[in-house]
Amino acid sequence: MDPSADKKLVRVTIFQQSYTLRSSGDSGETEALAEAVDSLMHQIASRAAGADSSRVAVLACLHLADKVRQLEKDYDSLNARIAGLDARVANILKID
Repeated sequence: MDPSADKKLVRVTIFQQSYTLRSSGDSGETEALAEAVDSLMHQIASRAAGADSSRVAVLACLHLADKVRQLEKDYDSLNARIAGLDARVANILKID
C-alpha cells in the first residue's frame, strides 16, 4: 500500500511563498503550524531590517530549535519527578 495515499494536499503561504504540503494529519493543524511559522518569520524580519528570506528562515529555525530543546529539558525534568514520586508511592505501599 502506498503510504502517501492517506495524505491530503494542503496549500499554505509562509513568508510570501506558497507551498503545497502533503499532510497525514488534520489539514487545519497543518495550516495553523504554517501560520505560526509565517508569523514568527515576519516578527524576525521586522527586527532584522534588510535581512533576506534565507537569513530570516535560519533565525526562525534557531528560535524553534531553542524552544524544542527547552521543551525536551522540561519533559525530562517532569519524567524524573514522576519516577521519583512513583518510587515514593511504591515504597509507601510496599509494592515489589
